[in-house]
Amino acid sequence: MLDTNIIEQLKTIFSKLENKVELVYNLSEHADQNNLVEMLGEVGSTSQYIEVTASKEKSDIPQFHIEYKGQRNGITFKGIPSGHEFTSLILAILNSDGKGKFPDEMISERIKKLKGPVELKTYVSLTCENCPDVVQTLNQMAVIHGNFKHTMIDGQYTQEEIAKLGIQGVPSVMHNGKLLYTGRLNLIDLLSAFEKEFGVEETVKSAADLNLGAFDVVVVGGGPAGASAAIYSARKGLKTAILAEKIGGQVQETKGIENLIGVTYTEGPQLAAQLNQHMSEYPIKKLEHRRVSSVSNEAVKRIELEGGEFLTAKSIIVATGAKWRELGIPGEKEYIGRGVAFCPHCDGPYYKGKKIAVVGGGNSGVEAAIDLAGIVKEVILFEFMDQLKADQVLVNKLKSLPNVSIVTNARTAEIIGDGQKVNALKYEDRKSGEMVRVDLDGIFVQIGLLPNSGFIKDIVETTRFGEIVVDNKNRTTTKGIYAAGDVTTVPYKQIVIAMGEGAKAALAAFEDQMIAH
Repeated sequence: MLDTNIIEQLKTIFSKLENKVELVYNLSEHADQNNLVEMLGEVGSTSQYIEVTASKEKSDIPQFHIEYKGQRNGITFKGIPSGHEFTSLILAILNSDGKGKFPDEMISERIKKLKGPVELKTYVSLTCENCPDVVQTLNQMAVIHGNFKHTMIDGQYTQEEIAKLGIQGVPSVMHNGKLLYTGRLNLIDLLSAFEKEFGVEETVKSAADLNLGAFDVVVVGGGPAGASAAIYSARKGLKTAILAEKIGGQVQETKGIENLIGVTYTEGPQLAAQLNQHMSEYPIKKLEHRRVSSVSNEAVKRIELEGGEFLTAKSIIVATGAKWRELGIPGEKEYIGRGVAFCPHCDGPYYKGKKIAVVGGGNSGVEAAIDLAGIVKEVILFEFMDQLKADQVLVNKLKSLPNVSIVTNARTAEIIGDGQKVNALKYEDRKSGEMVRVDLDGIFVQIGLLPNSGFIKDIVETTRFGEIVVDNKNRTTTKGIYAAGDVTTVPYKQIVIAMGEGAKAALAAFEDQMIAH
């Protein structure tokens, strides 16, 4: 099942193990049971510390759990974690023995303070590229917390269950039949949702415990602009910290990258890892899984973080990029993960043979419609303007597809559902003013990006679109605050441009601090 190269790689990876990790599979008469047992056996053969055993428990589908030092550690897999989820199995084994990259001490403490018991199920598709991040994070939480159980469920084995729960997108994190989280991973949002749902064990922390330190430069944002700004700041000898929800930022969700000059081809996760590694070569304090709640407008800025932590800085460089823009219409938020989706690659398979809409006539919308046309029964593309904005070659391809129709001059007005899932979209014909209802099964929103400037917009000038206004040296309208990348007014939102802008912002901050002295 596993080829020789993978087995040899696993031997190297698992050479870090120091204690026994047991993979315990249930007995099952399912046709795929032998495949699971074979895969686990091959994984177990790569280390003396991995043991594969059979449980006395029975299940309808292939299933196994992990035991560490003879005790269950809360991690269970229902299905065979192959495809994108194979990495989740490997990391679960390593994490069980305390190996691998964990959240830092402060974030780990927040996880430990969740009121238990916590029991979660995550429904995934093995073709989903976002699912492993969620599965791996929840598995880590199970290891960290002690009274936290997490089960990954491959949706192909539980179609009736998925239909009953009304799941139409992955990953979907469920608790007692209630959807807690869906879509791309954001550990801060995930942890906040759990704190709200389960509550927190209260402890008293002093200001000293929450103080992360004083810095010359604090960079907010861990994408190409933020990484570049942090590296250039550190190279200039400035005491530097970088705050990020996730190192790599939006790049993590980018597939093929062919226009980064000097690099013929790379992919988002690989580039994000390289940015992280490059920063590790310098004395940069990396604070991942953090979100800024407020910034004080003083000579020395105080940066307050969600969760109560804070730090101070002489200069701040905002490089928070942008996020998927939502339609902002009734029904959208209520049906995210239940008919409203943002990732055609991840959620497209759930709409096989169904009728769906794509909203947005730019490159991303047209590309999504083209991809989905190969899976679904029918695609309707809606565009607000009177013509599509995408490149002509993409438009021509779209128009050549027999199961695609295009509606222009359409203002989406409402997403309609039956309480469980989406069943219609209502839009206004901007020419006639007529309101039109279209019955369908799902809606993919592809209308561009929204600058992540909310936390700073009250003390720096922004455009009506939320972009931070900067001069030619990346200074904002507030002394000591700089900005770079997609969050700013700089045209052409490209990785290579963001990197250059991050470097400029760092050099400007250094220059201004030298002049001040």
